[in-house]
Amino acid sequence: MAANLASVRPSRRGFAAALAAAAALCCGCVLAAPSPARPEIDALLGRLQSSGCSFNRNGSWYDASDARAHLVKKLEYLEDRNLVQTTEQFIDRAASGSSLSGKPYLVRCGSAAPLESRTWLTQQLKALRANGAAK
Repeated sequence: MAANLASVRPSRRGFAAALAAAAALCCGCVLAAPSPARPEIDALLGRLQSSGCSFNRNGSWYDASDARAHLVKKLEYLEDRNLVQTTEQFIDRAASGSSLSGKPYLVRCGSAAPLESRTWLTQQLKALRANGAAK
């Protein structure tokens, strides 16, 4: 009987090792990598946060820090599904409007008239790229 147990143990160890390797591979598949555009998106969101502008989502105004937090959650959702490869995709798919109501997001800076967030973010992205600070 001892000989039989000795021959079974290595196969259990092998099975455990194979299971651990499969789990490691699986976890790597589940945890999506950040978008290749993430540094540029982070720079864009940093501009929003430091702008002092207000952000309108579904009829309510929020400060720029709350807006950034909300947009980061949407970005992470899209990254988990590998749906954002460019900053423009982020603007279109996450930062332009509500996925619930379909209403566009707005940005209001000081006493200026509100702009759709797509317009404001695209302007800021162009400025970032012109300054070479986006990447």
